[in-house]
Amino acid sequence: MVDIHAFRDAVGHWAAGGPGEPAGDLSAELGLRTAVLLEGPSDLEAVEALAARRGRDLAAEGVCVVPMGGAMNVGRYARLLGPPGLGLRLRGLCDERERPFYDRGLKRARAPQRGFFVCVADLEDELIRALGAERVEEIIMDEGDLRPWETFLRQPAQHGRSRHQQLRRFLGTKKGRKIRYGRLLVEALDPARVPAPLDDLLASL
Repeated sequence: MVDIHAFRDAVGHWAAGGPGEPAGDLSAELGLRTAVLLEGPSDLEAVEALAARRGRDLAAEGVCVVPMGGAMNVGRYARLLGPPGLGLRLRGLCDERERPFYDRGLKRARAPQRGFFVCVADLEDELIRALGAERVEEIIMDEGDLRPWETFLRQPAQHGRSRHQQLRRFLGTKKGRKIRYGRLLVEALDPARVPAPLDDLLASL
């Protein structure tokens, strides 16, 4: 049975210069109608975690969440998956500082620019603000990361930074940490405090 991971892999090969037919065939077989373009796997974990909390099976709804391997790839992925390519409806998240780049990339791909929701700095920043620094530190301790967190805080570069800034930087200091915490932070959210960009994205699907 074909699953959504096979489609993601096929899209990745296509974006790297491979043939597009496998992705097209899998899209039809899966009944896809929407592609959610995200910068990387940590955003994917957060989106899928929120969908699961709300009892939604995105793949069954014809929605595929696609990590692009960096914001600079948005034009290419929009061209392959949007109206010029597979004809899927496009949705996504972007950071405020990258919004002009997204606008240009989507325009070059002849893809609609609506449906992309903007985070102030990035999604981790939104989640830390929604939870509060104290709650995020509790999650770090619960996950057994207290020692690396304390070691990180002793670094001279962290002196004088706000706790929010320190937490955001800490999540990106070790490979895989940002991905793991992308899901954990969403799972810890009060349902009434889901960051607006993430909430609006899910509502649009």
